[in-house]
Amino acid sequence: MRTASLTIRTPEGIVFSQQLAGPITRFLAWLLDFACVVALATALGQLLAPLSVVSANLHSAIYTVAYFVLSIGYGITCEWAWRGQTVGKRIFHLRVVDAEGLRLQFSQVVIRNLLRFVDLLPGTYLVGGVCCFFSPSCQRLGDIAGNTVVIRHLHVREPDLDQVGGGKFNSLRSHPHITARLRQRTTPAEASMALQALLRRDEFEPAARVELFSELARHFREKADFPPDAVDGIPEEQFLRNVVDVLYRSW
Repeated sequence: MRTASLTIRTPEGIVFSQQLAGPITRFLAWLLDFACVVALATALGQLLAPLSVVSANLHSAIYTVAYFVLSIGYGITCEWAWRGQTVGKRIFHLRVVDAEGLRLQFSQVVIRNLLRFVDLLPGTYLVGGVCCFFSPSCQRLGDIAGNTVVIRHLHVREPDLDQVGGGKFNSLRSHPHITARLRQRTTPAEASMALQALLRRDEFEPAARVELFSELARHFREKADFPPDAVDGIPEEQFLRNVVDVLYRSW
């Protein structure tokens, strides 16, 4: 059964939901990436043009190998350097992520890009398109092999952090190395979830609010081990406010 979103439940019972990208949007993003590869290949052909004077066969062989490396290397380099995005995916606000919500690994990026040639068969992305159509999570063969999915990565309005922080002293900022580790280990979805929980705190019943903030605080405490002087005696809700403050503010 097809689903419009990827839902992940952490061991702590926290649920994350990401909207999956559809096949049409993914195809349009691929067209832009294909145009980028063609432009790079054209420039490469001009650089290799002098070889045709020496040997036409040598020129053809080197260009064919170089084009293969370029077309594969483009996707691998962009998706790894830009955390799951290429030029096309950035324009259409898409991102490749691990299907289980874990950190995207380099091996996953390589696998999904190497299998792109199979998904492209017979030349119009027919295999990949059919696979996406029948896959519940809209995965092509490369995604299935690499255990990845493509989600919509929409830009959101800058949050009003003064509404969350309340101007109180943030003890976590006394440990910049640990807060940097916390930022590194926290995904955008996790940061957004914590922020939304604080902004909507008055919508929850008191008991539900206490339980929610307790679970969220426990989740973020496990990501970075702050010393007792930074966290002892701080209510769970205030700890979560401190976490959101250091996640969204760089100073």
